[in-house]
Amino acid sequence: MPGAVTIQARAEGPGIRDCGVVSLQTMTAQNPTLSDPDLADHALDADRLEQGGPAVDDLRSAADVLRAEAAGITAMAAAMQPGQPLGAAFVRTVEMLSALPGRVVVCGMGKSGHVGRKIQATLASTGTPSLFVHPAEASHGDLGMIQAGDAVLALSNSGETAELADVIAHSRRFDMTLVAITGAAASTLARAADIVLVLPAAAEACPMGLAPTTSTTMQLALGDALAVALLQRRGFTAREFGLYHPGGRLGARLRRVGELMHTGEAMPLAEPDLPMLQAVMLMTSKAFGCLGITGPDGRLAGIITDGDLRRAIDRDLRTLRTADVMNTRPRTIPASMLAAEALRLMNEALRPITSLFVLDEAGRPAGILHVHDLLRAGIA
Repeated sequence: MPGAVTIQARAEGPGIRDCGVVSLQTMTAQNPTLSDPDLADHALDADRLEQGGPAVDDLRSAADVLRAEAAGITAMAAAMQPGQPLGAAFVRTVEMLSALPGRVVVCGMGKSGHVGRKIQATLASTGTPSLFVHPAEASHGDLGMIQAGDAVLALSNSGETAELADVIAHSRRFDMTLVAITGAAASTLARAADIVLVLPAAAEACPMGLAPTTSTTMQLALGDALAVALLQRRGFTAREFGLYHPGGRLGARLRRVGELMHTGEAMPLAEPDLPMLQAVMLMTSKAFGCLGITGPDGRLAGIITDGDLRRAIDRDLRTLRTADVMNTRPRTIPASMLAAEALRLMNEALRPITSLFVLDEAGRPAGILHVHDLLRAGIA
């Protein structure tokens, strides 16, 4: 790019950091994918900041919102201590839910209902059986979804949500534990609940103080804290997490080697005294690019790869046997290893590996994993 075009962007006021001086050449060098339209957009943004006005106001407003919501989370973390009412109520809730024979029934209206749905989804995906019941639908038959042995987790910042009345009455009628997440300790919901998680006072980020912003962020964070505390108390593992997330990239990365490896007759295996010419034919027919050599006890004694064959090219293969060519210190993996970890091992080697033998506890080949198996499974 001929010449150096420089953008200078400054903004005053709290929450707005000095953007510094950036040349278009530097921007392009740091991100080669930037096109001319991209650079034009950067220049336009910088000009807006330089001139002040709505662009700076937008950034200042965003920073104010983030600070307000962060203050709410910080206040809640400070209250989550032994001896503090919120900390004591939180521990009681975790103890009760971890021993619950039924499900956690989450309820909430409006924004609290949207947050409740997310809390319920997180609980379910981390090993706590749960469901969401809409309070308005509960009054028209869905109360039948809430059974003896369940516990109700009700969200309402004001604690006066009228639609929760029938759910509260149902929990009292059938002796279910009712946990309330609310910002009002003296509210109707709080007075009816067995355990009350009272959110610390915090200003809403909305400039009018009306739109649920900080309060819903605090509800969401408290729900995440409950879910994580429960999974830790139960000893919930990554393997169990994978069972609940079989789809998508996350589910793929949580799969184990044993689920993807080739076994039995598919494995390219030979004895140490097999003539190398036959070994080459066997390697070709199995198409893994390697051959495992097993000893009399069935344990893996070594492997021969395409690279080993190239290194032996100046020797007379007609006179050699597999034991003469094999690598006696191959890299191997167990069937219990995460497939993503196996891919990392393949890629981090000085010479990238395309296949790994999978051994059982006795050191015998249980299977073989090829990098293409990982690609097909969506690991990479």
